[in-house]
Amino acid sequence: MNENTYEKIYLPYIIKWGRRTNWLGVLLSFGPAFMLAVVFGVVPPFTAILNGFIAIASAVGVVWFVEPISYFPIIGVSGTYMAFISGNIGNLRIPCAMVAQKIAGVEPGTKEGTIIATLGMAVSIVVNTVILTAGVAAGAQVLQQMPKPVVSALQLLLPALFGAIFTQFAIKKLTLAPIVLVISILVALGVRAKVIPGFASILGVVFLSIAIGVFLYKKGMVK
Repeated sequence: MNENTYEKIYLPYIIKWGRRTNWLGVLLSFGPAFMLAVVFGVVPPFTAILNGFIAIASAVGVVWFVEPISYFPIIGVSGTYMAFISGNIGNLRIPCAMVAQKIAGVEPGTKEGTIIATLGMAVSIVVNTVILTAGVAAGAQVLQQMPKPVVSALQLLLPALFGAIFTQFAIKKLTLAPIVLVISILVALGVRAKVIPGFASILGVVFLSIAIGVFLYKKGMVK
């Protein structure tokens, strides 16, 4: 009876609403840009769109294929729908799903594991949304009370985050890190001097760093 309920009732229900909510997410994501283009005639140059796409794809494009394949055995159909519409998959949804499965004593990849993972992810989404909403509301009020120099300094948070991530990996690869840093600085200067096109900056640094890392590895200079 449980097998029949899972296959005949649970999965069709999840797929029906999963498709609808994910298409709704696509509509809400692209809706504002579509409205600006159709209603107000605000359309960015094609080169700007291409540059933005290449910059994002070169950094995280491989994730578009790796994550659905690698995460599906853990979270199943329902978890996949929930994860890719809510975000924070690797750092929040998957850990919550795995902890829920461990506490419930079920195995990932099983029907029981899929249901428990769904429950764990659902709780994380609700809690995350509530905290995020409260943080956004309170954060706006706090920002209004801050001096302008402090607000201006907050614009450096993203570069600081990237710097912290670079340092985290640099500690593990002290031989390679200075080389990558020099490459990044030279490419940034090249983009500023308009010698290197903007869309090629991230792409060039990533693949050039990989090539140098492989070369140094073959030479035995890095582990």
